[in-house]
Amino acid sequence: MSFILAGLMLGFYAGFVPGPTLTLVLSETLRHGTRAGFQIALSPLITDIPIVVVALLLVGQLSKMDFALGLISLLGAGVLLWMGYETLRTEALDLTKPAKAGASLKKGMIANWLNPHPYLFWLPVGAPLVYRAAHYSWWAALGFLVAFYTLLVGSKMVLALITGRFRHFLSSSLYLYMIRSLGVLLWLFAVLMAWEGWYLLELNGQLYFSSL
Repeated sequence: MSFILAGLMLGFYAGFVPGPTLTLVLSETLRHGTRAGFQIALSPLITDIPIVVVALLLVGQLSKMDFALGLISLLGAGVLLWMGYETLRTEALDLTKPAKAGASLKKGMIANWLNPHPYLFWLPVGAPLVYRAAHYSWWAALGFLVAFYTLLVGSKMVLALITGRFRHFLSSSLYLYMIRSLGVLLWLFAVLMAWEGWYLLELNGQLYFSSL
């Protein structure tokens, strides 16, 4: 598995798929300018730190237990299947919701902390991938994190930049088809995670019966 490629794909998904943070990025951009949108886009770099640390600590406690990691991988595959299903059902963005002026970074942080997606992603998907990458090298783990957040933050910044001039693109068929195609890629990635989870469970079973 290319962990950098995985980070790029998952970061692209997290950056472009509609959700509370992206909606806030675009609405703040339209109301208060690109700088406000950029502040929202950067907020995950702050809010995700405790989530990532806790997820890594929890998964780290299970890192030597193939059975537990196998179950987490299967759970992660289920989460990716759900994310893919939700992505395939994506509708046009609604940017008509009111937003209070100012304090864009603060609003972005609140939106991220109240958004369930980071929690659902990091424990069963993100943290196990970081540990698998670290098994090869710490550079691979760092590459996954850098690739993920570069695409997550960068894609939201790109959308903030084009919002003023190409707002119609966000409700176009091209945007919807592009986003929905990510759902298929997530399903393919889910199959890969499920295979790895099943392998770990099978390996654990073989070790258990060989010890009897």
